[in-house]
Amino acid sequence: MAEKKPPRIDTRLRKHIVTMPEEIWAASGIVIWGRRIKSLVFSTDIAIIRNCNADAVLAVYPFTPQQVITNSIITASSIPVFAGVGGGTTTGPRVVMLAKDAEALGAMAVVVNAPTTNEVIHEISKIVDIPVVITVLDENTDIDARIAAGAGILNISAAGKTPEVVAKIREKYPEIPIIATGGPTRESIKRTIEAGANAISFTPPTAMDLFHGLMSRYRSEHESRTKEQTNE
Repeated sequence: MAEKKPPRIDTRLRKHIVTMPEEIWAASGIVIWGRRIKSLVFSTDIAIIRNCNADAVLAVYPFTPQQVITNSIITASSIPVFAGVGGGTTTGPRVVMLAKDAEALGAMAVVVNAPTTNEVIHEISKIVDIPVVITVLDENTDIDARIAAGAGILNISAAGKTPEVVAKIREKYPEIPIIATGGPTRESIKRTIEAGANAISFTPPTAMDLFHGLMSRYRSEHESRTKEQTNE
């Protein structure tokens, strides 16, 4: 039987969006409350979050987490948000408090940084009723201890070694849900999925990059119109 393709609907103004690489759809996905998550856009830019076809948002940023930022992203987003709550520079009871607030604001999951202690993970898991995602930087992480503490999903971010780290962890933990960075190319995304990642986090182009392309098109169209008017 031929594969059935779903109908696609675009509108005149909103057809210009950031699309996830098609290779991501080969992933199994992670089902949370009946919703399958295969792609996560790694961004806190509300304009990009509102104009992409990702399944969820990975809202992690290099500053101490603030409830007002989490609230703004969740309120503006039309897709579920995995909210960063610290664990690196921001530690201890504040991380637990931020996780509790993220759940109350409507986050689908909370994400903690690699340095987060197992004690903090345990405290978060006792308080929130959403998945706790722990960032993993290499294969030497004590995954047993992380799971025992309450980690429900691994977020593997090992730069160019990500596929190898995913493969090693997947071999030992065949059932643990894994999100992984897909890398810069379609081939690296494919290798990461083949290694065992269930979902891929994708870093989109910046708004500046997208606007640069748009402005180039505008200039080209303007020059064409100017030439036509001159010829007339």
